[in-house]
Amino acid sequence: MKILHILSQIPEATGSGIYLQSALQHASSRGFQNYLLAGIPESFPQHRKFQKLACNGYMVVNFGRDLPFPVVGMSDVMPYSSIRFCDLSSRELSLYETCFKKKLIEVVEYWKPDLIHSHHLWLLTSLARQIFPDIPLLTSCHGSDLRQFQNCPHLQPAVLAGCRSINAVCALTQVQKQEIQQLYGIDPQTIHVVGAGYDSERFYTSKPKIDPTPVQILYAGKLSRAKGVPWLLKALRKLPANEFIFHLVGDSEGAEQQEILALADELGSRIRIHGKVEQEHLSNLMRKADLFVLPSFYEGLPLVLLEALACGCRVVATALPGVIELLYGLSPGWIELVDLPEMASVDVPQASENKKFIDTLTSALHKQFEQIQQPHQIRGIPDEIQILLKNYTWEGVFLKIEQLYKQLHHDQTQGH
Repeated sequence: MKILHILSQIPEATGSGIYLQSALQHASSRGFQNYLLAGIPESFPQHRKFQKLACNGYMVVNFGRDLPFPVVGMSDVMPYSSIRFCDLSSRELSLYETCFKKKLIEVVEYWKPDLIHSHHLWLLTSLARQIFPDIPLLTSCHGSDLRQFQNCPHLQPAVLAGCRSINAVCALTQVQKQEIQQLYGIDPQTIHVVGAGYDSERFYTSKPKIDPTPVQILYAGKLSRAKGVPWLLKALRKLPANEFIFHLVGDSEGAEQQEILALADELGSRIRIHGKVEQEHLSNLMRKADLFVLPSFYEGLPLVLLEALACGCRVVATALPGVIELLYGLSPGWIELVDLPEMASVDVPQASENKKFIDTLTSALHKQFEQIQQPHQIRGIPDEIQILLKNYTWEGVFLKIEQLYKQLHHDQTQGH
């Protein structure tokens, strides 16, 4: 079966990019033929990067060349130069849609796919459905699309025009399935919870961590307010200076990045700023870390938590719906879930909640420090977490996606 995979941004560096890479790899290993259409900035080393992907070929929309503006990010803050959908003028939006429509027609005429696998319930997916109503379309939701849907009400009609007639939607969690149904009015029978997986060959623990001094704490993700990073940095300032080293992994652009780096500087010798790193480097950092922290205000199913757990890290994370569905009640003491503050919007807390949230984060970090610093404690991964991780490998997740590929192709050939 020939699959066309489409993503409107760079096929790496973000959760959807890593998901896409894994889908390509496993589809190829299962005998599917892949072709990729993606959006990239003019400076992206496309030949070197795309050669590593498991696809027969690729086509790109080149932001800066095909379009006179940077990549339009599915998150408001991206780990590379980008602009926001809410800031596009009507002319820019028209150029965006016209350019992607032209590329879609070109790639489908060339590749003649049996099925399209798109990423995000958003504008590119809607265009694909409207241009090619007879090609089966499966779409993976990543959570950032739901956030954009709520934050850009003026774009909702254009999104719904195609997204309401998608053949199958892959949701990360049961909670996300309900949210998709409510926001988009999509038939719940077409929404399938397939989850997301982590790369178990790259993220693993090699040996138990024993008596760490100082405690190695790690955050990995976008350097943004929506990820809760400024609040985390302020909480870390409340901890004893000689007890930890904090590793900050990730990148972004603009004012939020500058705010975060300024706060990071205040930690002085207690912080290591790594910037953007490759997955191999990240897995090595996770194996050395004792504690992984994700204080995000909005996520679907954060793969980075699975990766950290697989590498033997304890976890402090905000009690987001997808995180609760994944981790609630597992290994008390190993995983600390922190209540979300009252929110002003989808991923912006009420200003009056700032101090309380920082104090709550600080308390959770203290609890984990006490566990980690217990003398002579060997820190192997608890059994119930190991059982959980077996259900979230990419092999298991892709088998669910493959079943949908085959069902959609069968329905198409049978004329359903």
